[in-house]
Parts: sequence; structure tokens; C-alpha cells
Amino acid sequence: MTLLGAYVWPREDGQVWAGGLVALLAEMGFREGTARVALTRLARRDLIARRKQGRLVYYTLTDRARAVLAEGDSRIFTLGANGTPAEHWTLLWHGIPDTHRRAREALVRRLRFLGFGPIQDGTWLAVRDVLGPVSGLLDDLDVREHAGLLRCSPDGMADARALITRAWDLDALAESYAAFVAEFDGASAADDRSAFLLRTRLVHTFRQFPFRDPELPEELIAAPRQRADAVALFHDLYAALAPAAQRHFDEVTTP
Repeated sequence: MTLLGAYVWPREDGQVWAGGLVALLAEMGFREGTARVALTRLARRDLIARRKQGRLVYYTLTDRARAVLAEGDSRIFTLGANGTPAEHWTLLWHGIPDTHRRAREALVRRLRFLGFGPIQDGTWLAVRDVLGPVSGLLDDLDVREHAGLLRCSPDGMADARALITRAWDLDALAESYAAFVAEFDGASAADDRSAFLLRTRLVHTFRQFPFRDPELPEELIAAPRQRADAVALFHDLYAALAPAAQRHFDEVTTP
């Protein structure tokens, strides 16, 4: 998904030669069989569509993939700018049975992406009003009968901070931002291939932060140390490496 979002989505036709994708994944250390299994799974999830042209196989982004990538970019490229105070918070609890395990796993992934943190098993908190998106998500996954939603407000700053520190490991988050800065600060690429590998690793690492950072209002909790440095570093390096990285991607994926 990182490759599709960074290099295929910008293309007008939104398609890519399968053999080229496999070759690029090999450059990053993935075996051919593993790469092809991953592509097959993406196709089964309706994120890419397979198309044959002569003896060659191409993959095209589906409408679902475009929606997923657009939503991902909306979080990745605005990270650090969403910590505004919210009058209402959102609380969700669920008891989704094992017969709906895949829906339960999908719900958890989406809740983290929407800025939720777990208070205890089956109970999730977001420090903003996202009742609408989560309500739609429950309907999409067909698990509304197993879940409940509340729009709520904390009773005082002390209670708010207690809930926040229970739902998110903010110390570990700050350490992750510091590690990101230490890894990528001063990084550069000598050629197109190096630019591709560096830029791909950069965005793949950074795209994990929206799942972990609730972007809390600073009136409640101070922003994680070095988040601002990490965000600025990501934007600068991602843009600087783009031309060379895209050249390498296009060269390898042109049969």
C-alpha cells in the first residue's frame, strides 16, 4: 500500500506492471513468492484489479483503493495540525463475537486510524467528535448490533488526563518520534535507486504515526517531544526525494 500510494496513485492511469512491482519489492528484501502473495491478497480485498495485456499482467487501483489512499493522505499529511480542543469526545464499546472476527479486526484498525485509544477490552475513546464516521463504519462492517456509541465530555481536567494516559502510551510515542528523527535526519541518496529505497522507508515509517498519535489538544497534554521536528523532516525529505524516486519506480515498472 505504501508503494501504491506514493508511486502509482500519482499516475493518471493508476496502473502498474505486476512484474515491476515484484522486482521493486525484491530490492527491498522481499522474496518473489511473498511479493506475489501480497499482490493477490490486495486484489482479493478489492484494492487492486488484475488486467492482462498480452503476456503481461497489470494491476490498476480500484475505487476502494483510491478512497483508502485519499483518507490515508488526509491523516499523514496533516499530522500535527489536528490538535484543536473539542467540546465533545466519542466513546465506543463493543462485544463483537468470534463469528465476526474479521469485522472486529477491521474495526480496531479503523478506530486507531480515527484517533481512538483503548481504555479496556472492547472500550475505545477519541478526544474529538467522530460519532458520524464511526457510526457509518459500524454499518459498513455490519456489527452495529454488537456495539454502542456515545458522545460525551470529561468531568474535569484531572479525569480527562487520567483517561488519556490510560488509553495511549505517550512516552513510547515520544520515543518513536525521537527515533524517527535520529534515523532520517541528514539522510540523503546518491542515485535514483537509493532515493526510491530511502523515500519508501521514510513514508512507510511515518505512516504509522497517525495510528498511534491521537493528536491531543495541548491544553490537556503537551505535544510529544520532537513531533514537530519529525513532521517537518518528513515533509522536506519526502518532497526532495520525489523526482529521483519516481524515476526509479517508473524505470523498473516499465516492461
